[in-house]
Amino acid sequence: MNTLVIVESPHKANTIKGFLGKGYKVKSSKGHVRDLPKSKLGIDIENGFEPQYINIRGKGELINELRKEAKAADRVFLAADPDREGEAISWHLANVLALDPAKTKRITFNEITKNTVKEAIKHPRDIDMNLVNSQQTRRILDRLVGYKISPFLWKHIKNGLSAGRVQSVATRIVVEREQEIQAFVPEEYWVITAIFITKDGEMFKAKFFGRDGKKLDLANEEAVKSVLAAIDGGDFKVESVKRAVKQRRPAPPFITSTLLQDANRKLSFQSQKTMLIAQELYEGVNIGEKSTHGLITYMRTDSIRISDEAREAAKTVIVNNYGAEYYPATPNKYKLKKNAQDAHEAIRPTDPTITPESLRGKISNDQYKLYKLIWDRFIASQMAPELMDTVTADIVSGGCIFRANGHTVKFRGFAAVYGDIGDENPEEEGTTTLPELNEGDTLTANGIEPEQKFTQPPMRFTEGSLSKALEDMGIGRPSTYTATITTIISRGYIRRDGKILIPTELGVITTETMKTAFSHIVDYKFTAEMEEDLDKIEEGTSEYIAVLEEFYRHFSAQLDEAEKTLGSERVEIPKVETGIVCEKCGAIMVERTGKYGKFAACPNYPKCKNTKRLGGEEEKPEEQEKPQTEVLADEKCPKCGSDMLLRKGPHGNFFACRNYPECKTAVPYRRDSGIACPDCGKRIMVKQTKSRKVYYACEDYPKCGFSSWDLPTERRCPKCSAVVLKKKNREFYYCKNDCGWSEGK
Repeated sequence: MNTLVIVESPHKANTIKGFLGKGYKVKSSKGHVRDLPKSKLGIDIENGFEPQYINIRGKGELINELRKEAKAADRVFLAADPDREGEAISWHLANVLALDPAKTKRITFNEITKNTVKEAIKHPRDIDMNLVNSQQTRRILDRLVGYKISPFLWKHIKNGLSAGRVQSVATRIVVEREQEIQAFVPEEYWVITAIFITKDGEMFKAKFFGRDGKKLDLANEEAVKSVLAAIDGGDFKVESVKRAVKQRRPAPPFITSTLLQDANRKLSFQSQKTMLIAQELYEGVNIGEKSTHGLITYMRTDSIRISDEAREAAKTVIVNNYGAEYYPATPNKYKLKKNAQDAHEAIRPTDPTITPESLRGKISNDQYKLYKLIWDRFIASQMAPELMDTVTADIVSGGCIFRANGHTVKFRGFAAVYGDIGDENPEEEGTTTLPELNEGDTLTANGIEPEQKFTQPPMRFTEGSLSKALEDMGIGRPSTYTATITTIISRGYIRRDGKILIPTELGVITTETMKTAFSHIVDYKFTAEMEEDLDKIEEGTSEYIAVLEEFYRHFSAQLDEAEKTLGSERVEIPKVETGIVCEKCGAIMVERTGKYGKFAACPNYPKCKNTKRLGGEEEKPEEQEKPQTEVLADEKCPKCGSDMLLRKGPHGNFFACRNYPECKTAVPYRRDSGIACPDCGKRIMVKQTKSRKVYYACEDYPKCGFSSWDLPTERRCPKCSAVVLKKKNREFYYCKNDCGWSEGK
């Protein structure tokens, strides 16, 4: 039987090809093939919120190829990712390719390994329309919010701004944390540390705890003086010594949010980088003797559940590598969070016997680091607790209690693999070890050290802690955390400062505008409840049209009210002076943000159009009007022989005859890249789409079929000999055939 398997990723297709034998053909849709149009709302509100999908520009040739392959196949398996987005991609493919329902089925797998893929093929199912409708509802909601609110922001603040159902709430979280920090008033408190010496000459520290058997906080210097007066000249005696064995349990396996947190905290990976590398590990990596192999399970999940097979595999690794005592008497179980979907397993290695060390040198350094983090966390989650002998000693003088805490590790347990488990189980504060102490022992005070301190404001968010906040508040889902954070940074609402996230003036103003005019949209509770509604649609307990109607009833009323609330007055974004003097007019240049980041611009624009990089070099950002310079085409006008000059039109750049309007010759924009076509040896031309997006194609295209969004090089892939492409504005190289080879950052 001839079977066509369609996945969404070319890399995933290459991995699965190696698992299936004759009779199977694996093709990639390269993501979505249909979407809502960018040029209009694309939602028929009056007719049941009917979405007006169109084929994505540039995918016509791919769709025709897939349609041809599907027509020739006896059966078609749609194998996109196992989530709402993957279900929607499968549904769109079934519609665009006009697939016969009788021979079309959906298959899913949580990990891309040979056994799992073959098992999935044995259990095909129909497309789950509840999942599809849940994804469609999210897409429609986001489109309604974005396209209906954004014009208000253009009118009231700045052209080009965008609103989003989740991104606006995420921005609000960061803005309000910053406002909380700015409004924070430090409170004074004191700590008294005593240095004691035992009769055997051993030294240790203890901190003031309280008076007369009760805990007491020292709020000011007067309270400190009272304590010092009470202990002045007195004896210090050990009043009590408590010994206990404390257990420290391991953290559960990673879910999306905890992976983003630990990768950011331990590896300094930004969320986008973490998910990109995790995607590579999931889709398959060439590891030599095992060929291309999916190393981790699906990485967009909020479940801490693992399969019985994975638990047994972990047990084998733990017993063989660490000893039977490192495996608990009963397997560890973890409580699922209330709002978790629990659709997939936790993030774990597909085969725990593939240790990180066995992959060193076979995968990239970043892949190794992330795989090791995931492997360590999973193995540790199945191990016995760490045991510590703890000692708490209270030393008393004049009714004042000084407390010393100490511990020694009795049994390392899971800490032998994953010792630092971050914020979920912070390390016990105190001295690591204490000398032998007994009740009634008299101690000598070698020093009493009062120290004034002040309470600290809450920490600013990192990408990891923001994703945790979104999860805790029930805002967004694992598949949306990274996209949300990346969006609010790229659109200038939030900026990175090292690892921390700080709101920009634009972010603050936009948030305040949204709170004033669209309080319902940026309300935390409302956004979380909307996520619950999407979950109910997925479960089949809510009807998606009813959810949309209920949302739009309130939303349309807010749109009407916003016209009155915001009025016609435009908010002035404060100008930040750079201290750079404009050499053309003498004004102090101000900070602006353009496509390529921040730059200095003359405040007298448009009279003075001087701009500079903040490093000092001249720059012409897209916000500033550029002087007209003549850019010539490589060829002369075919009609009159004059120069062809670059012109800009509503549908992109083009070349037009210098003698216009006498000669009206115009040709699409293209220029010689200086690179030979790797397929036929002719020239590679730089071209532009109607939306001005640059791509590269052979001058003999379409006769020669070479084209690429990224720059072709003269290099050849060391794995499959295909041409190597270079990402725009990045030192990152990868194989055109998506065989898995890449190089650079």
